[in-house]
Order: sequence, then structure tokens, then C-alpha cells
Amino acid sequence: MPTRRAPRPEDRGKAAEQTRERILDAAVAEFGAKGYAGARTAGIAARAGVNQQLISYYFGGKQGLLEELRRRWQRVESSIAAPDASFEESIAAYLDATLDRPDWARLVIWQALGDCPFTDAEEGERYAEAQRSKLAGAVEKMRLRQRSGEVTDAIEPEFALLVAYALVFAPIAMPQFVRDILGDDPMAPETRQRLHRQLIRLLGGAGE
Repeated sequence: MPTRRAPRPEDRGKAAEQTRERILDAAVAEFGAKGYAGARTAGIAARAGVNQQLISYYFGGKQGLLEELRRRWQRVESSIAAPDASFEESIAAYLDATLDRPDWARLVIWQALGDCPFTDAEEGERYAEAQRSKLAGAVEKMRLRQRSGEVTDAIEPEFALLVAYALVFAPIAMPQFVRDILGDDPMAPETRQRLHRQLIRLLGGAGE
């Protein structure tokens, strides 16, 4: 019988990283479907095809998973659209980021509903303050787009931003409404193109 060789350290490290990624992918799907409160580590482990104890080993439990996913989404979100992207390019980028990652988008919605708690109150407040600052910056950018004529100034910049967010997330947050109103699959490429086209027409400046 051939002698079995022990795995090399680099192979063990690669296998561990692959296991971590499977758990994180499963957690996004489980949290997205059920919210943090409704998700169970047993369900995450079943989705990932791993022993439930590995979740505690790698992440310290359900809360640790949430915190790692939150950090990852913050990195993704910061690179969705280039700082100098046009309004049309930005809308396309956010539609792609949202509809290409529906589980992530659902997790964002659950968080907006207050379902994704922080273990540390101060950390939660820092995160909330960072979110308020980010959105204030987005409103100011919308105001600048209005001044340049890229976005209509017929409505306040805050409402222009709110309309954009609402329609970008609509296929995820209200799929049945989107299906019934538009008569098409909310996740279909044609629906994405239609949302993009209509958002630009609705909010674009006089030259759109």
C-alpha cells in the first residue's frame, strides 16, 4: 500500500481559506433569506457543507460572521463607482452591484431595518455616524450634479438620491410589485436596462 503523505502547510492553509469562504458565502445567503435574527448557524453550516463547529472556530459564531460580512460589504461599496463617474455610469454600477449580488443586497436591506446588531454599542454608533456622513456626501454630490445640469433640479437633491436608491433596490426589496407593475422578471437583464433607462430619464438634466 502506498504511504499517505501528510498535507503540506500551504495546502492546509489553502483548504482552510476555501472553507472560510464557503461559510461566508453560505452566511450571506442565509442572512439574506432570513435576516440575522432568523438565521441559524446550523442552516449556514448545512449550506456550506461543513461541521457547525467550524463556524465558531473560524468566526466565533453568528455575530462574528456578520461582522466579517459587514467589513467586506464596506470594501465592496467603496469601489462600486469611480469618484469621477457620471450619473449615468453611477446608476449602472449600483444596479449591477445590487442585482448581481442579490443576497448581499438583501443583507443591506435587513441592516437598514435594524436586524443586524453590533456587539459593541460604541462600534454601532461609529458605524451609524459613518453611514450618515456617507449619505450626506452623496446628497452633496447630487447637488453638484444638479448645479452642473447633469441631474434635474426640479426636486431636492435628497429626494433625487432617495428615488435612485429606492428604484435600484426595488427588484430585491419589492420583487412582486416590480413583476406585477412592469410585467417582467425583476432580475431579468431587460428589467435592469429598463430601470437604468427610466431613472436617467426621470432624474437626468435638461440634456437627457
